[in-house]
Amino acid sequence: MSDVTSNEGKITKVSIIISKGSLEGIYPGLIMANGARAEGMDANLFFTFFGLDAIHTKRIDHIKVATVGNPAMHIPTLIGGLPGMSALATHMMNKTMESLDIPPIGEFIEMIGDTGCGMYACKASVDMFKLSKDDFVPQVQDIITVGDFYDMAAGGQIIFT
Repeated sequence: MSDVTSNEGKITKVSIIISKGSLEGIYPGLIMANGARAEGMDANLFFTFFGLDAIHTKRIDHIKVATVGNPAMHIPTLIGGLPGMSALATHMMNKTMESLDIPPIGEFIEMIGDTGCGMYACKASVDMFKLSKDDFVPQVQDIITVGDFYDMAAGGQIIFT
């Protein structure tokens, strides 16, 4: 039996990496972390590269759907690049999520943090974008290296969204 599973063979710990700064890149990790905590699992979120937008105080409320270069949108790139398309797609997705009682990113981060989920920013990305801990929401516990993340994730599953 490994550290990852309990006697029943269930996963007991997950560490989720969020690297994209779009709605469709951020929400899957938040939903998975929330679900893990609801199931009693230990969970950590590691925000890197553009995923830092999800925890950046000035950007958290301005996350949009990526309409260009997103094959899942099922629209030609030319149309996805038209002025207002990203705003329209974002508005539609936000309305749908609201109807499903999925909270906005800021509220979701706060809720997940309240469950005890660990939240960390990637040191290399923070340094690259010239940010500091003061740029992030209070739920971010620390800025850590990739090595620190691997140490924290040891014995659990790592999920890259």
